[in-house]
This record gives sequence, C-alpha cells and structure tokens, in this order.
Amino acid sequence: MDRAHGGAPCSSDPYWHHGLAPFPTAASELPANVDVAIVGAGFCGLSAALALARQGANVVVLEAQGSIAAEASGRNGGHVNNGLAVDYATLAARVGADQAREWYHAYDAGVDAVEALIRDEGIDCGFVRHGKLKLASRPEHYDMLARSCEQLVRSGVDPDVELLSASRVRQEVASDRYAGGLLYRKSGQMHMGRFAHGLAQAAARQGAQIHLRTAVEKIERIGHTHGHLLYTARGTVQASQVLLATGTTQHGGYRSFGWIRRRIVPIGSFVIATELLGRARAQALLSERRTYVTTANLHNYFRLTPDDRLLFGGRARFTASPPQSDTRSGEILRATMLEAFPQLADVAITHCWGGLVDMTQDRLPHAGERDGLYYAMGFSGHGTQMAVLMGQRMARVMAGDILANPWRTRDWPAIPGHLGPPWFLPAVGLYFKLKDLVS
Repeated sequence: MDRAHGGAPCSSDPYWHHGLAPFPTAASELPANVDVAIVGAGFCGLSAALALARQGANVVVLEAQGSIAAEASGRNGGHVNNGLAVDYATLAARVGADQAREWYHAYDAGVDAVEALIRDEGIDCGFVRHGKLKLASRPEHYDMLARSCEQLVRSGVDPDVELLSASRVRQEVASDRYAGGLLYRKSGQMHMGRFAHGLAQAAARQGAQIHLRTAVEKIERIGHTHGHLLYTARGTVQASQVLLATGTTQHGGYRSFGWIRRRIVPIGSFVIATELLGRARAQALLSERRTYVTTANLHNYFRLTPDDRLLFGGRARFTASPPQSDTRSGEILRATMLEAFPQLADVAITHCWGGLVDMTQDRLPHAGERDGLYYAMGFSGHGTQMAVLMGQRMARVMAGDILANPWRTRDWPAIPGHLGPPWFLPAVGLYFKLKDLVS
C-alpha cells in the first residue's frame, strides 16, 4: 500500500527490523555431533539455546532464514501480555478451575521470564510494564469481561485485574468505539528486534552456535537411544536430543512433517505503523501507553512506540502472508484504524507487514515429546512471553524435569480435514465476520 496522501510506498519490513544490523551467523562449519539441536531461531529456540548452554550442553540452532526471529517472533505487534488467549471463565468451566489457574499463571510466568532475561543479560529493548487493556467491542462483550474479572478476583487467580467502564476507557483511549475494558496490570511491551538480538547474543556468549540459512530438510531417528540425524544443504548434524521450535514455518523440509502440519493452522496476522505522531498527539490518543486488544472475533491490537508511532494490527484477512496479501491487509487495517481513530485520517502509513501465527484449534499451546523429538509451538498469537518461557521450560524437560512443562497433560488431536495448505481459511474468516456482525 502507498503512504496516505501519496509519497513513497510504505516498507514491507517490520518496524522492528528498522536500523538493526544483521545478526552475525556462525562462521564455522556445522558441528558433526552436538548434545542438542534446535530447529528454529525464534524466541522459543533462542531461549532454549541460552538455557541449555547455561547447563553446559553443546547446542546448535539451525534456522532456515537469513536472520534470527524472522517469523512470528519478529513480525508481531510488540506486546508481552499476560492473560489467556481464550476467556478465562469459559476455560475454567471446560477444564476445571485448577487447570485453568495453572495455565493462566504460566502466562504470568512468561512475562516475568522476559523481564528477567532482559535484566540479567542487559538487553536494551525498551521493556516496560504499562499493562494491557482488553477492550469490549460490543456491550455484551463487556458483560463477558465482567464475568471473567469477577472470577479472576474472587478465586484469587489475578487480584490485579480491574474492570473499566466505557467512560473510564475513554479517559485513556481517544475513541468512542469501546464499551469498556478489562485491565491486566502485569502485561508489558518491548522492541522485538532488539530483544531478539540481545537474546541471540546471550546464547552465543554461552557457547551456543547459531547457523542461519540452514534449513532442516529431514530428521532421521537413530535407533531409540542414539538421537537423531538432521540433514541440511550444508551438511548433517547428529544430535542426542532435538527441539522443534519452528512454529508454522513454511521453510525447509519440515513443512512435510505431517503430524504437526495437521495440528497447526498458519494464519496471517498483519500490522501497520504510522508516521511519527509527535509526543503530544500520541499522548492524546493513548494516554497510558498500554497494549490494547479488542474482544471481536476478528480482533485488533495496538500500542504506541517509544518514538510515538501507532502500531495497529489484526487478522485483517484470513489468509497467509505474501507481499500482495500484506498490501491488501494493510489497506483493510488502515480503514479499521480510522473507524476507531478517525482523527488520524491525515496520518501516513510508513510500514505494513504480515506474518504467520501458528494457531491451534483451541488457541492454547502444545509442548512435549513424540518419537524422541521434543517440541513447543502452537502459541496462537500469544507467543512472545510463552515462547520465551517454554524455551526455558523445555530445556528443563530435556534434562529430565518433565513437570516443568505446564502443557504436559494436553492431548493434541489433528484438525479434521486439515491435511496441508489451509484451504478452509476464507470460510473461517467469513464465519467470524458474520459472528461479529450478529453478536
């Protein structure tokens, strides 16, 4: 898409990539043997590499693309949120209060893990905890938020949440579109690109090797006790243990790994960034500078950047994320942004990008071991904090602490009819659009 009111076309690179020098890949050849091979250099893979290297393991990270955090970890909206991707009261009714409590607190632990890494490794990425405000797109959604708030507070799961009326929301969000909101005070935000580089540098300092442009084409098990062989175009690596931290990657031979492919749906998520608004205008728009997410099925999420841009994202279209789709989705997002904030009609869009979310059927993560391969994925759009946490937790699991995995008890059935490319996404998008219209 073009900048508003003409001018140069906006960049298709994420805002988080701007001004970052390329991460230096390992110059050496691939190691012949390692203790652990990690497939994927996103937040989960890098976090696991750091934790395992700290334990003294010989670790190699194999990344298909030419940069770290090239997929969802570096193509999102910059939120580090606690709270589940699904309604807490609904989940508690389905799986029981104790299980829902454990999973809810796992997201709290994820935000804490991000903050601790930033502090311990001295990562300069602008991390702040200003909270998350979940905005009711309709009055009946406010009632749902009220039920969740009451249950979270009454049960002691999260006494820090607070229900805000529509008038309270308007005091900090310059829009008449929302019927109230639920404030989660533990949530944060940061610069995703600088965090990724800091995390990778920390892992490398501990001795982990990170190899870019090294797509894993095949993984072959060696008996039941001798690990796996990982085949790449640059050579073969034998690893005693393997962690799959690939998310919904479309690169390398692992796109043919049918067991995971049938359980994850790659859905495009898209973000636009405005030109610099200036401090006064940015503060007038979102005075508390929190992260914001709406309750609609086709929801939106937004926040301000430290240099006073508005980042505005969402599932603009139920599709993958090629450049032409990013452009069309950017146009949809700008129109949606102006519905919420018509006062930005004169503001140009400087960045428009997309990425793939590894969505599961119930929008909850999955992690464990199958056929000798460890995996952590399916973060369903809430992966920043959970991916970091699960990298650390899977390092403990691989060292023998099975109870470290909060998702260990979950079954992972295949999605009916999902055998390859998600042909059903347009129908799903239409269903959610109609649901938002009639709800």
